[in-house]
Amino acid sequence: MTNGTVYVGGAGIVSSLGSGLAATEKTLRENRSAIKPLELFSLLHGSPLPVGQAVGLDRPSSLPRTHWLAHLAAEQAMAGTSHPPDAIIIGTTTGGIATTEQLLRDHEDDKAPYRYHGLHTVAHSLAEELKCTGPLLTVSTACSSGVVAIAMAVAMLRSGRAVMVLVGGVDSLSRLTYFGFHSLQLVDRSGCKPLDRDRQGMAVAEGAGMLLLTTVKPENPIALLLGAGLSCDAYHPAAPHPEGQGAFMAMSAALADAGLRPEDIGYINLHGTGTPENDLAESKAVRRLFSVLPPLSSIKGASGHSLAASGAIEAVVSAIAVSRHVLPANTGLQNIDPLLGLTPLVQPVESSQNPARAVLSNSFGFGGNNGSLVLGAPGTFFFTRPCPPQRAGLAIHGYSCLTGAGDIVATMARIQAGESAAGMAESGTISKNLPPQLIRRLKRLPRITLALAVMAHNDAGIESRKPGAVFMGTGWGALSETHDFLTRLTASSEQFPSPTDFVGSVHNAPASQVAIMFGATGPNITASGGDYSFEQALLTADLSLQDSALPALLMAADEGHDTFSPLFDASIAPGAALADGGGAFCLDRKSENAKCCISIPFYRSCEADGVIAALRDSLGGTEELQRRCALVLAGIPAAMSGEGEKQLERFMALAQLTVPVLPYRKFTGEFASASAVATAFAASFLEIGVVPGALAGGSDIILGGGRNTILVLGFGQYVTAMELYRP
Repeated sequence: MTNGTVYVGGAGIVSSLGSGLAATEKTLRENRSAIKPLELFSLLHGSPLPVGQAVGLDRPSSLPRTHWLAHLAAEQAMAGTSHPPDAIIIGTTTGGIATTEQLLRDHEDDKAPYRYHGLHTVAHSLAEELKCTGPLLTVSTACSSGVVAIAMAVAMLRSGRAVMVLVGGVDSLSRLTYFGFHSLQLVDRSGCKPLDRDRQGMAVAEGAGMLLLTTVKPENPIALLLGAGLSCDAYHPAAPHPEGQGAFMAMSAALADAGLRPEDIGYINLHGTGTPENDLAESKAVRRLFSVLPPLSSIKGASGHSLAASGAIEAVVSAIAVSRHVLPANTGLQNIDPLLGLTPLVQPVESSQNPARAVLSNSFGFGGNNGSLVLGAPGTFFFTRPCPPQRAGLAIHGYSCLTGAGDIVATMARIQAGESAAGMAESGTISKNLPPQLIRRLKRLPRITLALAVMAHNDAGIESRKPGAVFMGTGWGALSETHDFLTRLTASSEQFPSPTDFVGSVHNAPASQVAIMFGATGPNITASGGDYSFEQALLTADLSLQDSALPALLMAADEGHDTFSPLFDASIAPGAALADGGGAFCLDRKSENAKCCISIPFYRSCEADGVIAALRDSLGGTEELQRRCALVLAGIPAAMSGEGEKQLERFMALAQLTVPVLPYRKFTGEFASASAVATAFAASFLEIGVVPGALAGGSDIILGGGRNTILVLGFGQYVTAMELYRP
């Protein structure tokens, strides 16, 4: 029995500061910068820029650098724990990109070496190593990814979905990030001086931070995870809100979640990247929230900015601050900037005589994605959070999809006739309802995403109620922008990388465009779970959306790319016709006047003992399934067809179901977000109250009374269930 308190039972860190808690603490106490010229890869021109290159990777590994960093930090966090975690949540933006870059430079056309490219493969490799068969979640919200991942872990623990979660953030140095930030003129050639009057930019870095969080009190907890707050600026794809509005909202939400007041905070770990605009915006937000400023600093003058890893690394540093009684200095600070109105620590402070009971830690990223955490000292009394009440389900009020056939109307016309909608919609079809000025510089994936969002919101008929949050799933992200950035980088001999393509290449860029369009300032979370990306996005929505919140947009989309899709996606054969598209849903927790409701009762590895029987039981058991289920939409990626078909056959036999089964990828084509399109199919059938006979293998199936449920099941490497039903 738990009381809702979340404990930090273990922690791991690998960065330029050192490997492990002791080495990291030593570097912080010495107030020493670990930033030095790049050594990881050679350059064609000029002197290497200063970076924060991780140490402690001396042991050889066949894994890409990002994955290896994650494994090393996870090994530290899990030390002394004999049981696998119930779930793993990882924030990352790079995945296997460093390996992919070299493969592309070597003109490698065999897809096997690219198997670790996807962001989701970091969590998958950890799950294999740690024997975790529970749900995985990969968060990619640029430089706030680590904090957002931790916020999702806290929500999962409080909801009772898990008791122990391994969570963290990780990124490696790569040409994409090194040259990308340089192209934006955000790098300081002399190092990094956060909050300094003469600051000129950041130092790109790498690393991993991991926390083992649990609701069962460990014998010696390192810290308490008291609260988390998320927000979105909804202002600009790369620049922060000039008044720090989103930062203020995230910090305020974290304090409220922790049940604390500003005066309870004994130290602030600032995001503090060293770029003029970011530091100024954050300082405005901090001064607005705190009438009396506590000690504060940014550690990025010592560590560099490790992107998706930074929030998790700094959560570990915050845990060190409350458990080891040391407040880090603002390394590199020489001249305090009077415009900021802050007085950062210029030397580390030994705080054992006046320990910080609680620490606020900030992380902000591209697209205005903001996250703040509150960590507390173990053994100190804080507000005891009761277990949260059971929330209402998610109700769908509007929906849309895009396929090779076109929009939802054109797609459903094909599906109801029993015909395939696979393919790639024409650019004009995608963009027909979008303002030309808005999409002028946008490529395929953000256009698909914006079109889906507009259509779903319009279908809901709530023009006066703009969505307050955005939850996005994408298996592969913006392939066009990533390809074009790397191609131009190579073609120009590394002299003229495209800043526009770099900003657009981050996985959360499309969702951020949606937030800007609608002014959605609540949580903005992008999940990248390969073939289960939409399921992961639905999970984040269910964990995050409050009963009283504004409507939210839940989406998933992927684009087909001639070069990258056949290399990265194991289900797409070389030379095969490409398909892409996605689905979107306008939803809240109010079932009144909803078209249907949706839940995700099951998500587990195919390696879990008795996984198919557990799937059946999670859906109510045999009798309940026979009474309610009218149709099964089954998703089996081509790469897992043999295993997936066996899993489906086993489920139907165990559940003793005789309802029609529709293998939906035959109608959508092969792409990672196909399950979002299948969910739009299910929503359409439930709205009209009929499953067409062309799909049912005979007469129409009338949906009504007790028989009002459609299952969207995923098989293969993971087994998932989404349940759609009439309210």
